[in-house]
Amino acid sequence: MTTPQTQRRADQRARILEVARLLFAERGPEEVTMAEVAAAAGVARATVFNTFGSKHGLIEGITEGVLGGYQTLLQRVLAERDTPVPALVRELFHLMGEGIEEDRRFHRAAFREIAKLSLGLDEGGPGQRAREANLEQLLHLMTRGQAQGELGRDHRPEDLASAFDALVFGTITHWLYDDASEPLPLRMAHAAEVFLSGAIGGASRAVRGSGPSRAGASPKRRRSPRKKTRSGTS
Repeated sequence: MTTPQTQRRADQRARILEVARLLFAERGPEEVTMAEVAAAAGVARATVFNTFGSKHGLIEGITEGVLGGYQTLLQRVLAERDTPVPALVRELFHLMGEGIEEDRRFHRAAFREIAKLSLGLDEGGPGQRAREANLEQLLHLMTRGQAQGELGRDHRPEDLASAFDALVFGTITHWLYDDASEPLPLRMAHAAEVFLSGAIGGASRAVRGSGPSRAGASPKRRRSPRKKTRSGTS
């Protein structure tokens, strides 16, 4: 049972994270001091340090929240049992693109921390645990797609989950820091088709087209030429 004191601490932690999120989005983490975060949250500077330990811990707390939102999205998509997996993949790419484009300045700060997690530079923290939980959810999605014949079996589901994760965060990172010349949802729609072109593999063409492509009409698929046997017959 949650005690009033425990609830008060949880509310205080959430308030600190929210004001830090706003300040970091406005000015960048490097330009914001812990004293400024404390003043904006209406708490003592010592309270911020006691709650998060350091600015790095505060940034990781924000990162954990971002990844937690991603996990909630994954859980919601996984609950759609009647929707083909390729359509769910497109939906995930699209929704993530929409959400990040709405608050680009904040996510520029958060994704630097996520990039460290991707490279294994920040082990053992809550952000890493949230990332691992998300990969587990993706593994379930890829396993389901293969079991239903909607994704090919040329690759292990673990590898598909890892490739999905890398492509999502790589596309977002490139858009945030290098090239935002087109809307992120459109960029993500193209990335989804890149992923599916490799993930579907030997699955049937009927399944391959499951769900509308958010990038527009699906391009025509080239029919692979039949391999000839040694006797010359197909």
